[in-house]
This record gives sequence, structure tokens and C-alpha cells, in this order.
Amino acid sequence: MRLLWPAVLVLVTSCGATEGGTLPVVTGTFGTRPVVSIPRGKPGRLPRMAVLSTGSGRRTMPGDVVLADVEIRRWTDNTPHLNTYDANQPATVVFDGRRVPDTWSQVLIGQPAGSRVLLVGPAAQVLGPDMDPGGMGAAETLVAVFDVLGGYPPDARLVGRPLPAVPADLTPMTPPRTLIGGSGAEVRDGAKVIVQYVAAAWPSRAAVDSSYRRGGPSAFTLVPGAVPPGWLTGLGGQRVGARVTFGSPMSGYPEGTGGPRLYVIDILDAI
Repeated sequence: MRLLWPAVLVLVTSCGATEGGTLPVVTGTFGTRPVVSIPRGKPGRLPRMAVLSTGSGRRTMPGDVVLADVEIRRWTDNTPHLNTYDANQPATVVFDGRRVPDTWSQVLIGQPAGSRVLLVGPAAQVLGPDMDPGGMGAAETLVAVFDVLGGYPPDARLVGRPLPAVPADLTPMTPPRTLIGGSGAEVRDGAKVIVQYVAAAWPSRAAVDSSYRRGGPSAFTLVPGAVPPGWLTGLGGQRVGARVTFGSPMSGYPEGTGGPRLYVIDILDAI
């Protein structure tokens, strides 16, 4: 189903009663899974949003790829439908004009990085790209909480540097090697890293995955099982602005699946 339904979005500045329905109460700090309390009142018929907290980072702009953690719950019984926090895999939202509902654009574009935003509305206007409706009707009310990690141009890369290419001498057993040193914040275990990357198969050296092919930068949480093998040691301790290359005898995660891979990764940001 293409999620390009027209929508009118009512903006409120805080949680509580508003004309047309009540809003949930959301507690917890940015970056942690939110706790959502659904009120007894009716949700209203129009999609509505509330900026719960405002970050201090760069504002997302039209044309950006927006990276965000998302929690979506059903209004009727407050059961979870989806969350990226437990999966340690933030959502990558590519505004390509085809799959993303208008409400997501209105909620995510123009927000400073570090902001938490609430969206309440019908499932057809709250579910994001490629999200399984799980048998619910298009009119069922959902509650979505977004933690905006940041917005980045689709072709974001290290300033003044060509696109990454796999070094000719890289093999699956090659340990991490810094091709370009970074001068930004240090990447620590458990951080969310924003990267552009190229992954090549071995021994063909043909590119089999790339953030550029996927539409732009991707976010990953540096914890075991959430990133491909080798990323924890390859990226941990590096600094934002670095380009790193390394090989891996395995490609899949959880570890132990898939064939050998060669990686070149540009670290654009770390949160």
C-alpha cells in the first residue's frame, strides 16, 4: 500500500487535551525507549503532533535523509506495534516522494537533531515506509514517538573526499585500517553511528551493499548482534570524520552467517 494519503496535521505544543481529542502522556529522556500513557478520552479524527522536547542540533531540511528511533503503539490497548530501540536499529527515512506518508514529512522535517516528537493519527498516516500493518485497519488510531537523531544529505560524505572505494589489497583477514583520520568525537561502544558505507563480496570484490544504493546515510547501534561482524572493533575508538576499512570472514549478524565481506566506512556522526 502506498502511503501518500493527504493529511491535515494539527500542531500542539505539549501533551494534554486539545480540540478534537486528547493526547497521550510520554515520559522518559531522549534516546531511551519512551513510556507512553494513553488517556481515556477519544483520540480525535485528524492526525496531530506535539514537540515533546527540542534538541540543539542541526535542523532537518527538505531533501535530507532523516534518521530516528521510533516507538509505535495502538491507541485502543497501548500494545506495542513496533519499536527500533530494542532492535538497536534506528529507522532510515528517505523522502523520495513515493513511500513516506505526508505526516512523517511534517513531523520530521524542520526538527533540530535531539528532538522528541509525538504523532497521533490513523494507521494509514502513521505507519512509515515498508511497515507491516499487522492486520489493523487503515483508520485504527496509532501513537508514534520519534527521537530525531539527525538529518543528512543523501550524498553526505567526508568533506572534500571522493566516494569510498575498496582498497586493492583488502582481504577478509585485514584488520581495521584508518584511511582518513577523524577529528570529531570518539566513537564508543553502544553509540549510534551515522555512516556511509560500501560492502564488497570476497573474492569477487563486487559491491553487494551500500548506503548510497539505499538512499543515503544509515544509523547503527554499536552493540553485539546489531552490526555486522568486525564493526565493533573496526569503528570503536575511531573519531567522527574518519574513513575506516577492514575485512570480515562473515557478513551477517547475528554473527556467524553469510560469506566474507570487505568494508569501507565513512563515520559522519556519533550519538
